[in-house]
Amino acid sequence: MNAPHTPSIKVILSGATGWAGSALAHGIAQQSDMSLVGAVGSRSAGRRLGDVIGDAALDCLVSASARAALAQAACDVYVEYSKPKDAAMVKANVIAALGAGAHVVVASSGLSDDDYAEIDATATAAQRGVLACGNFALTAVLLQRFAEMAAAYIPNFEIIDYAKDTKPDAPSGTGRELALRLGRARQPALGVPLDQVNGPPGVRGATVNGVQVHALRVPGFVIGIEAIFGMKDQRLHLRHEAGSSAEPYVDGALLAIRKAGTLVGVVRGLDRVMDL
Repeated sequence: MNAPHTPSIKVILSGATGWAGSALAHGIAQQSDMSLVGAVGSRSAGRRLGDVIGDAALDCLVSASARAALAQAACDVYVEYSKPKDAAMVKANVIAALGAGAHVVVASSGLSDDDYAEIDATATAAQRGVLACGNFALTAVLLQRFAEMAAAYIPNFEIIDYAKDTKPDAPSGTGRELALRLGRARQPALGVPLDQVNGPPGVRGATVNGVQVHALRVPGFVIGIEAIFGMKDQRLHLRHEAGSSAEPYVDGALLAIRKAGTLVGVVRGLDRVMDL
């Protein structure tokens, strides 16, 4: 008797012609349990995706907008991997995908906690899942989990968010997600309250969910995140650094696509769907 056929997960990928999105598109093309049925990339609209990024296995056309792609092809999972120049547009794309009956993976940064609260209400009403991942790299995912563990025992901690000088959002999605999670674990202690700091405003960084975050933007970085924990006469540094390749993000993104359909509402963090 033949084994039962597993239906292919139909995916629409926004940002499919970009640095990270194109690597994910190549990765999807190699999977037996998913297929790319639509892509979004305004500069390449109307062209075959495989011709744009050099992959004969990708036959779908590139659409100019998420709404156009969703109207052209039905999908099980919509992946928002566009550049975060306009957070309102990213949110609108996610809401549109939910309205079209798709589950969603959010890989773009820039969305606020209020944005996610609105998205969660929409997703829950539609009985669809939204898996929001500030970073798909497994070393970054593990850093987030280890940092939460450390926060349970160490009361003093801050975050440094590293990126190239042209990155417009600060903190990054990875930094924002880490601050959210650490702030939920506990509110860090401060040796000097912020309103008693003797210096210019902002010199101690920005407060994100009660956690001090320092965004460093200089050439030479791609993206990195560091959580620093301190106690008397001891210090713990947890740091993730990404190189110039987009390959580290592919495996995590494929896992997110597979898991999104098992969720209802917003889940933030890839490790939430991993067996850790």
